[in-house]
Amino acid sequence: MRHNNKINHLGRTYSHREAMLANMANSLIKHKRIFTTVAKAKELRQYVEPLITKSKEDTTHSRRMVFKNLHNKSAITELFKEISQKIGDRPGGYTRIIKTGYRLGDNTAMCFIELVDYNENMLKSAKQAGKAKTRRSRRKQAEVSEVVGSNRKQSEVSEVSEVAEVDNKKDNTAEGARSAPASIAVCDSAREAEAVEESEESEETK
Repeated sequence: MRHNNKINHLGRTYSHREAMLANMANSLIKHKRIFTTVAKAKELRQYVEPLITKSKEDTTHSRRMVFKNLHNKSAITELFKEISQKIGDRPGGYTRIIKTGYRLGDNTAMCFIELVDYNENMLKSAKQAGKAKTRRSRRKQAEVSEVVGSNRKQSEVSEVSEVAEVDNKKDNTAEGARSAPASIAVCDSAREAEAVEESEESEETK
């Protein structure tokens, strides 16, 4: 019975399975991305990520522990010199599985498995998404509200001044209309006085 035995043997013996995973780990370290089945990729992720974590501490002991699994000096050199420096700040999750569909023939699910920090396109899209998600601080909101309030006050003051100017113009026109009949009456009285004086002078001459 296989109770509590969650290991996927991948249809191979123990020695064959370990040799296959070591070979796939070496290929992943060298090429940064390999194409395989989803079942193998999941088992490879569990196999290689602890080795990458050990590479963060570059000591003789950690190198020997990794070499016990990989048996490849060039892969270990690249792992401890290049990959460990690039993933030094990442707390796990060094690999990514991208499903690509199904294989013709046996219809097996296929995928890419890659090192996360070596996919430049995904890193650029993540940075752009991070830039797009900006939050306004409370200070900026307060400043914006103050600017809006001052603009509203200025607009209200300008409206009040315009109304006052219109009222002044109306008052001036009304005063002009009132003063016009008075000036006409003054002119009429002056003309009458001149006519009376002319009549008196004509009578005196007679």
